[in-house]
Amino acid sequence: MTLQYKFPEGFWWGSATSATQIEGAAGEGGKGKNIWDHWYETEPNRFFDGVGPESTSDFYHRYKDDIQLMKGIGHNTFRLSISWSRLIPGGRGEVNQEAVKFYNNVIDELLANGIEPFVNLYHFDMPFELQEEGGWESRAVVDAYEAYAKEAFRLFGDRVTKWFTFNEPIVPVEGGYLYDFHYPNVVDGRRAVQVAYHTMIAHAKAVEAFRTFDINNGKIGIILNLTPSYPRSQHPADLKASRMADLFFNRSFLDPAVLGEYPEELIEVLREHSQLPVTEKGDRELIKANTADILGVNYYQPRRVKAKEHLPNPYGPFMPDWFFDNYEMPGRKMNQYRGWEIYEKGIYDIMINLKENYGNIESFISENGMGVQDEDRFLKDGEIQDDYRIDFIREHLKWLHKSIQEGCNTKGYHLWTTMDNWSWMNAYKNRYGFFSVDVETKERTPKKSAHWIKEVSENNGF
Repeated sequence: MTLQYKFPEGFWWGSATSATQIEGAAGEGGKGKNIWDHWYETEPNRFFDGVGPESTSDFYHRYKDDIQLMKGIGHNTFRLSISWSRLIPGGRGEVNQEAVKFYNNVIDELLANGIEPFVNLYHFDMPFELQEEGGWESRAVVDAYEAYAKEAFRLFGDRVTKWFTFNEPIVPVEGGYLYDFHYPNVVDGRRAVQVAYHTMIAHAKAVEAFRTFDINNGKIGIILNLTPSYPRSQHPADLKASRMADLFFNRSFLDPAVLGEYPEELIEVLREHSQLPVTEKGDRELIKANTADILGVNYYQPRRVKAKEHLPNPYGPFMPDWFFDNYEMPGRKMNQYRGWEIYEKGIYDIMINLKENYGNIESFISENGMGVQDEDRFLKDGEIQDDYRIDFIREHLKWLHKSIQEGCNTKGYHLWTTMDNWSWMNAYKNRYGFFSVDVETKERTPKKSAHWIKEVSENNGF
């Protein structure tokens, strides 16, 4: 067969997960409590069908079988996250030896099966005790994170060469401090800015620490959900709206992580509205000196914006939305199950932007995927016929391929996610995996897309 889309030698084919979303065993193996365990205990009504993080997909007990499944569909790479509250219960001090054993086993099992582990240190799951101290609002928590990162590098750096400090750091800012969809459910622009700033300081400190370890060919970076902001029109007011959305949601992390400095325009806007964070002497130099080696890019949907229809309420909390309105483009293609637009070219636009404005940093698609509710509707002969997912992946890969041909430094593609997982407040409402998971029995079954991706990765193209 002739391949129309051939990917570079050594391209990373795989999938991505996070600890809280797949491990389960929330009260086992000496794990401490994180903010999700606590929030579920106090407000289970805010989780879809009242399903919490206690057992999720049970990767903690089934990792060996799951790694065989990954190997079986051609994975050569796999991203997992370490649960801070499992490794260091309470967030500080004593390392939990049961957790060390678990993560060592997972890493060794992956390597034994020819799958390179990509390890992320933080995926929305603050140890509860540290959240009580203020979470990312607290500079002392930043220091605790640095100590945790050092432990992880020390324990696993002999075998893991690809490290990431944070996954989608903008999300805890939006969810926890602006729009009330993550704990601690604060709505306060000033505190949101402080959280975002301290997250970047934590990232820079972890990068600095990483470079003191002798990790052979080691690379450290960050994973950002880059969402292109498209203006409704070329009218100056619409263009400004899209620039502002880009500043708040993309460049607020992308610029300091890759270029080592914050956009001047963002600083000006925050200053004008008295929202600047508290900083410390030496912070600017720290960020400048500790930029990312590698960038993971999560892309699901575009952001379309237009100029504000109405002036914001001057008495309301400061919000990024003071500067733009969301815009529903007529005739857009939709994933009607999730309410998200499908715009495959967005993946190309992101990569070209990285090439032209961010030194063509080494990058990869660290998440892309399609969540669908009630997938059992598509069950035929015991297999979910998820042709919609195959189309979704294929069309994004075509644009990714084009970006590589045009010189973008793109090394791989990871689907969100390996097997259906627990999704924060949505629990198991939308399914994303190559393998379906029975919530009761935890049994895994491949979907049609699993067979398709196996062929793609074996042929390194399609």
